[in-house]
Amino acid sequence: MLALYASAFGSYAPNLFTLTGNKMIDYHLCASAIIVFATFINYYNVKVVGRIEAYVEFIKLIILLAFTVIGAYGLVGNPNVSQLSGSNWVSPIKLVTGGMVIFVAYEGFELIANAAPDIENPKRNIPRSYLYAVGFVMLLYIAIAMITVGSLPFSRIAISKDYALAEAAKPMPGSTGFTIITIAALASTFSAINTSLFGGSRANYEISMHDESPVAFRTLFWNQPVGLVITAILTLLLVNTIPLENISIAGSINFLFIFSLVNFVRFRLAPGNGREKILPFCGVVLCLSALVTLIIRQFASDKLGIFISAGIILACFLYEFAYKRIYAGKHP
Repeated sequence: MLALYASAFGSYAPNLFTLTGNKMIDYHLCASAIIVFATFINYYNVKVVGRIEAYVEFIKLIILLAFTVIGAYGLVGNPNVSQLSGSNWVSPIKLVTGGMVIFVAYEGFELIANAAPDIENPKRNIPRSYLYAVGFVMLLYIAIAMITVGSLPFSRIAISKDYALAEAAKPMPGSTGFTIITIAALASTFSAINTSLFGGSRANYEISMHDESPVAFRTLFWNQPVGLVITAILTLLLVNTIPLENISIAGSINFLFIFSLVNFVRFRLAPGNGREKILPFCGVVLCLSALVTLIIRQFASDKLGIFISAGIILACFLYEFAYKRIYAGKHP
């Protein structure tokens, strides 16, 4: 996921400023630099991570809402609005596949549950948080997608696919719109990298503390879990070797697989055979159905993304199996 965020940052940044004059080189330099910078911030002061996140999220939301309002007004009289017609839609199975490819965009909502100890009346407020947050973002995504498709011809969207949102903002008003949306995208991806590094390194540490991973991961490096620098190094490796689309496919496959497992566990743990089992059961069926659909549809065009995902899942299982057989329970 960090590699995906960094790839998006590297795709947008060269449109705002150039370093070498070569977009591909600038892409790799910007994607790598933002990972290094976020890692430095995490090492410098953990409190800074939270402060940056709060400000960035507020600014990003304001910009996206402004884009939606101004963009909707800009659709009036735009000849490309006809592209939204149902006659241009692909088959339902392709629509579902497209949705599964970008399923990774909904990664992060599961973290709401992690805040349960700090939430007042969690039994009431956590479900409401999920409904409001996911519902609002779904509407925002749909509005942004409609504005983008209604503003630009398909050929132009294809050319600027890595920064289509900024391209759609060019006419409103002028190049200023392009610049503002690009800044929002850079802020958004930086925010995601910053918090993912923070959360990932500590998850690694906690897993080790529960004897589910080698004791070495309890080591501190510059007063932070060693998992932080390991995660940063692995992210640098991925972002500089794998294309953005392959990373996105692999991320969506992995999340669909993980969410199906989480729903299955909830299904098994739910008491009795009543309605508390219905929702997680539906989650299992829908996640697995979407996963199979995505793999079948993408296999012909993006084998690499599928192989990367399968390799990650297999490596995790083999790693955990070997650890449990050899080392588990032998550490204090």
